[in-house]
Amino acid sequence: MNLMSLYPVLMTTDVASTADFYRTHFDFEVAFESDWYVSLQRGRWELAVLDASHATIPDGYRNGAAGGLLLNFEVDDVDAVHDRLVAAGLTPVRPLRSEDFGQRHAIFAGPDNVLLDIITPIAPTGEFADQFSESALAEAHAGAHE
Repeated sequence: MNLMSLYPVLMTTDVASTADFYRTHFDFEVAFESDWYVSLQRGRWELAVLDASHATIPDGYRNGAAGGLLLNFEVDDVDAVHDRLVAAGLTPVRPLRSEDFGQRHAIFAGPDNVLLDIITPIAPTGEFADQFSESALAEAHAGAHE
């Protein structure tokens, strides 16, 4: 199998406002837009939004919302992104904090109960450092010093 692309498609009851949320707060641009589907891109990253009642969704799966999903946004400066999102009126549901398992992060609620985990990798501490592969641990240490 030659994998060409892999991206999430968020089912929603309000395509326009959900797409606008990701354009406004995460600088995605529209690659394709209709009233039932919007393809958003930011560089090589893609995120799509789909009307949950559209006929392309099989019967029995048109549940109306994407909930139960956590999208990770790994960024170079979580503190700056956190401050920008708070200034824009978003409230974190998990306050900004550093975790022993190697992340500094905050979690915000997006449309349709999708959680958005804004993360900057940091060096893990204690027992967590032993759970990483050598290459992943080297990357975490490199990111913590940039």
